[in-house]
Amino acid sequence: MEISIVLLAILVVLVVLFLVSAVRIVPEYQRLVIFRLGRCIGAKGPGLVLLIPVMDRPVRVDLRELFLQIPHQTCITRDNAPISIDFLVYWRVMDPCLSVIKVQDFAGASQGIATTTLRAVWATSPLTMSWPSGTRSTRYCEPSWTRSRSAGV
Repeated sequence: MEISIVLLAILVVLVVLFLVSAVRIVPEYQRLVIFRLGRCIGAKGPGLVLLIPVMDRPVRVDLRELFLQIPHQTCITRDNAPISIDFLVYWRVMDPCLSVIKVQDFAGASQGIATTTLRAVWATSPLTMSWPSGTRSTRYCEPSWTRSRSAGV
């Protein structure tokens, strides 16, 4: 009689642990990218998400707009004048699966693309050029946006 109660208690504990590891609650601003046996089966959420504990590996992806402050960069203009600029990079994940599969660190990749693009823009500009509000930056940043879109960012 005592052995059956102990076995029942152990079974109940195992079932509870299985259920706890199988159930995830995903907030509205996040998605879970689920890998089943190493293969991406898609993004799940928001709300209650059920996983197969041994087979599924979830990766959380934040869908909110985030920013990264880049410390000052020294650039050389077209007329060989050094300038020091600092800027902010804003990004938002558009496709959670692509942001996990295509790029290991999409924040670092976004920073690299933004820094390279900004240096390229200033390298072709004379020092006397005034930066019009958004017109030049939008035109020159388009290639970096298309590269980051292919990674889901």
